[in-house]
Amino acid sequence: MFARPAPPVDPMAPVTPAPTTPLAPGGINPTLFAKAKHALDSRPWIRDRDFIGIVDFNAASADPRFHVVHLPSGQVESHRVAHGSGSDPRHTGFLDHFSNRPGSEATSNGAYTTADTYHGKYGLSMKVNGLDWSNNNAMSRAIVIHNAWYAEDDMIAQHGKLGRSQGCFAFSRKSQWDVMQRLGGGRLIYADKVA
Repeated sequence: MFARPAPPVDPMAPVTPAPTTPLAPGGINPTLFAKAKHALDSRPWIRDRDFIGIVDFNAASADPRFHVVHLPSGQVESHRVAHGSGSDPRHTGFLDHFSNRPGSEATSNGAYTTADTYHGKYGLSMKVNGLDWSNNNAMSRAIVIHNAWYAEDDMIAQHGKLGRSQGCFAFSRKSQWDVMQRLGGGRLIYADKVA
């Protein structure tokens, strides 16, 4: 038996390009995931690479938009997180813009690493270092991970959105504990708003 010849290839047929954006785990925006992965890959000095935090500020504060990704398995835990009042002056529940300016009370975008824990106004909190020009004032602005009453889940039932921070990553008490357990020790957090 002879094999059937392959059908002729039309040289004028459009070529479908291969996808360039990696698949993202757990429904995370693929473009945002690619940016976060690049931020991690371009910083070889970050020692712990098992977990990464990815914050999708395209989503409303009522949505679980802070994703903790276990990179080896692709497993994702998602949490609600507040944004800064300076990023949402009309308190719509959506982040309008970022700012790195001291006194702006806004959220900053870019790559962060987690730093020391301390006991402050909101109890146990964790400092973060801003690694990009867009967030390099994070430490001097006292941008941290903390819990807050206005970030508890019952705010959604009452107001349809979380309250606003002064630029910090503010969580419910349970979410803050889970996030700090996974991302402590200098792990990467990447926060942005992409189309």
